[in-house]
Amino acid sequence: MCVTCIVIVVTVTRRVRQYSGGVYDLGLHVVWCPKYRRRVLGGRVAVRLRELIEAKAAEKGWEIIVLEVMPDHVHLFVKHEPKASASYVANQFKGFTSRVLRQEFPHLKSSMPTLWSSSFFAASAGAVSADTVEKYIDTQWERPWTKRQKEEADRAPRV
Repeated sequence: MCVTCIVIVVTVTRRVRQYSGGVYDLGLHVVWCPKYRRRVLGGRVAVRLRELIEAKAAEKGWEIIVLEVMPDHVHLFVKHEPKASASYVANQFKGFTSRVLRQEFPHLKSSMPTLWSSSFFAASAGAVSADTVEKYIDTQWERPWTKRQKEEADRAPRV
């Protein structure tokens, strides 16, 4: 038996953004579904949904990394600012697209009480893994430039 293994390596260039309160690089993976998981996101609806999501992201200054519209759910990986919570990001996309799609496609209004389910999935995603961050934090005092600071702190009189 011949088994072929394909490994795809994706390199994401980290782009750190600035605002008056600091610097950030926040990514969010958001998934949401139509009410009753109905398969209504095909054809012209899918094309229009993609356009609306891109328009909302542009309006908010968010960067879409990946967007996939499936017949019964939407996957979105978006970079957003630190003041926007995961629920805010998801609900901005869901509320705006529901209103416009139901106006433009009457069959979505007549066959379903609401377009989107009230729930969503959201997970933070970044350029490094949780293990990498944990290791980085755990080894702070091992850095050559911080060893001297630790030694000085250990010698300082306790108050």
